[in-house]
Amino acid sequence: MSVLSRIALALVIIGALNWGLISFFRFDVVATLFGGQGAFLSRVVYGLVGISGLICIGLLFKSNEEMDAVTDRHSRFSNPNYGAEFGEEPDFRKERKEAEEKSRDLE
Repeated sequence: MSVLSRIALALVIIGALNWGLISFFRFDVVATLFGGQGAFLSRVVYGLVGISGLICIGLLFKSNEEMDAVTDRHSRFSNPNYGAEFGEEPDFRKERKEAEEKSRDLE
């Protein structure tokens, strides 16, 4: 997903949450933050959300293979690295065995 698509998706989610708040609680977050529905900044935010919705329409027409390729390539969880940061972990079994033998000798 491109940066523009991610920004558009974030704005669409913000718009959807705002509409949910309007529906359930009659509370318009955008209007409250920016000085009413008719205020210039509120209209800019509403416009950006609307344009973002138009940009996100393209997501509806992407095939599953395209979406899987995008999410697999950029996902943090698709290819976890379980190895140690600086190579393999050292094997201390030999040292542990020697330490146990020394402690037995001291007893």
